[in-house]
Amino acid sequence: MHWTGPGFSRQAHLEYITMTFEQFGLSGNVLRAVSEQGYTTPTPVQAQAIPYILDGRDIMAGAQTGTGKTAGFTLPMLQLLDKEGAGHGQRPIRALILAPTRELAAQIHESIRTYGKYLPLKSTVVFGGVGIQPQIDKLRHGVDILIATPGRLLDLVGQRKCDLSKVEILVLDEADRMLDMGFIHDIRKVLALLPARRQNLLFSATFSADIKKLASGILHNPALVEVAPNRTAVKISHVVHPVGKTNKRTLLSHLILEHDWRQVLVFTRTKHGANRLAEQLGKDGIQSSAIHGNKSQTARTNALAGFKAGTVRVLVATDIAARGLDIDQLPHVVNYELPNVPEDYVHRIGRTGRAGHSGDALSLVCREEEKLLSSIERLIGKKIDVLHVPGFTTDFAAQPKSEASDDDRGPRHGNGGQRHGRPAQGHPRAGGPRRGEAGRSSGAGRRSGGGRSSGR
Repeated sequence: MHWTGPGFSRQAHLEYITMTFEQFGLSGNVLRAVSEQGYTTPTPVQAQAIPYILDGRDIMAGAQTGTGKTAGFTLPMLQLLDKEGAGHGQRPIRALILAPTRELAAQIHESIRTYGKYLPLKSTVVFGGVGIQPQIDKLRHGVDILIATPGRLLDLVGQRKCDLSKVEILVLDEADRMLDMGFIHDIRKVLALLPARRQNLLFSATFSADIKKLASGILHNPALVEVAPNRTAVKISHVVHPVGKTNKRTLLSHLILEHDWRQVLVFTRTKHGANRLAEQLGKDGIQSSAIHGNKSQTARTNALAGFKAGTVRVLVATDIAARGLDIDQLPHVVNYELPNVPEDYVHRIGRTGRAGHSGDALSLVCREEEKLLSSIERLIGKKIDVLHVPGFTTDFAAQPKSEASDDDRGPRHGNGGQRHGRPAQGHPRAGGPRRGEAGRSSGAGRRSGGGRSSGR
């Protein structure tokens, strides 16, 4: 397959900064909705992707979470559908957007309603975990744009309540997960229901070679748009706190209470682990809620609403459940356990540092996670600063060392993050538990000002 698309250089970045949404030729109604959100300058991924989409090209676009991927396909899609005219009578589904989670699907629908508020287009969202009949009723009245999770969509198709034979535009958001983690069979079933002639748009934070290979069977002469592929947002500060496995919860409570963090998103590997940690933090006097796939949609919605409102101080989440969480200026993301898949680190910390704001990504790392840490550092192309918290380094040092040799591990000094304190030299790979000091500024959330770009 032949991929076309621009590279992304510093000069190109400067050129994109000077662009405005008016230069895309978007309609007055779309520009009016964008302007009402306070956006004037497109993000780099938007500046590259929108012209291709408006030209009718298939694209694969990769950029870290929080850089405006959703608006990157929503704005040109609305423009194209409005240009052809809204359906009359029984509206056929003309655009289908697939997302891996309920939260992400709902967030995309919110963006479509926001940017399409002055257009005569109708949209709805369908996902599992809630009653299917209200969704059937909305589809019966006809919609131009359908946002769906694969499972519920296939349920509706199986009941003959959803006709996909007129779809003109297909969007796969978070495409790496859609194709790489259990959705591939459902995706193929959906593809078999679509017209062969259509425009295909794949958006995600990361794209491996395997994902590109899978996508090659879907896309036709696609444009490849990559903005800092497999890199994290530049305004996110990364730090590792070494700690013994059994003392992770104690350290997390210490950091939250010591620095008076008011809004913290914490990631665990399992649903059971998320429930247990939220319960333990609650016993420490820290109002917490867990969000994962076993929770009902009502429970997930209430937990997220409380977190956004500030009544819930800590939201403990699994990787899949956190897809689609869009929290303005979230200051802290904590990896309570490192992910098994390095790309998930990018997705996790992409919840902070969004739309040009700064944020902090902290990882509590025990010895058995050293190899996972090395894989993450290779992916993001940088060493992560290590900072020992007094009272917890000794606990870490008491753990058995991993099997990796010192020669394999290399030095553990990062290039930045000095505002977190002095990078400790006695960390997982530097041989001795010499303690640094975790200063008052460790992990403190800092928010940048300045003009806004479309970050949704």
